[in-house]
Amino acid sequence: MQNIVGLAALTATAALLAWSGFRTWRVKNRIVKWGGAGLLALLSLAMLCASGLTSLGMIKQHSRSAPIPDIKVAATPELIARGKDIADGLCGACHSHTGTLTGGYDLAVELQVPIGSFVAANLTPAGPLKHWSDGEIFRAIRNGVDAEGRWLTMMSYVRAGRLSDDDIKAVIAYIRSVAAAGNPTPDPPDHMNMLGLAMLGAGMLPSGQPIITGHISGPLKGPTFEFGEYILAYQDCRACHGENLTGGVPGQLAPLGPDLNLVKDWTLAGFIAAMRTGIDPNGHQISEQMPWRSVGKMDDDELAAIYQYLTHMPNS
Repeated sequence: MQNIVGLAALTATAALLAWSGFRTWRVKNRIVKWGGAGLLALLSLAMLCASGLTSLGMIKQHSRSAPIPDIKVAATPELIARGKDIADGLCGACHSHTGTLTGGYDLAVELQVPIGSFVAANLTPAGPLKHWSDGEIFRAIRNGVDAEGRWLTMMSYVRAGRLSDDDIKAVIAYIRSVAAAGNPTPDPPDHMNMLGLAMLGAGMLPSGQPIITGHISGPLKGPTFEFGEYILAYQDCRACHGENLTGGVPGQLAPLGPDLNLVKDWTLAGFIAAMRTGIDPNGHQISEQMPWRSVGKMDDDELAAIYQYLTHMPNS
């Protein structure tokens, strides 16, 4: 509603400036006529462009859709345990700032540009997921669309959708098993402001990861290059460290991360210690913007797999 009012104000301002320019054009003083009318025309055009981009952003904001898979997760102890491993090492980075999966953290503070408010949902039964089907939760993780069909902006930007089908089901099983805690999630949890909508309309913001409708499988768990490659496919290291993990680039939404080729100079023990203590092998404190606390909750095999991938990936 707030954005609609803002859009109406932009449009009204553009019209008012255009009318004022028309009135100024009718005066006899040539300096006032050309200078004033020209300036007002430019301002009116700028307001009109901003209004048009904001309108386009609103249209894009409601254009994301994905099918709901027909699934019912059987919550076995093994599945719940696997889901807990994934949730601790992945979901917790955003959803466990106030308690285990209780949400409430505004992810906008991590962005380089103030484009709105994006509150991590409470994933316990105290949040909205208790009313969602397993298929609706699966769709939210895989494609960033909620039970009402609304675009979950941050979920569509992250790579959690690249989890295998079996691992998403494991996360669902674990989420269903946790006790209710924390505060309800704002409805809606995402609010993109006027700047964000205009940037979205101008193509300056991503419209989310591509919609995935096919089956995704994962490799066997183990301290291997292949399993490390899989983990880094769904973790969001590339959001900060660049698509090739060779360092972030100015202008990206996420914080700038360093070139991860630096890990090639670390031992496995040093890498695992860094992820669990926040201190790298050279004694430097790792930035709190790096979710090392959640990554460090992975077991030794998972961290060893990441290490295998990072120390054997191409240099560029």
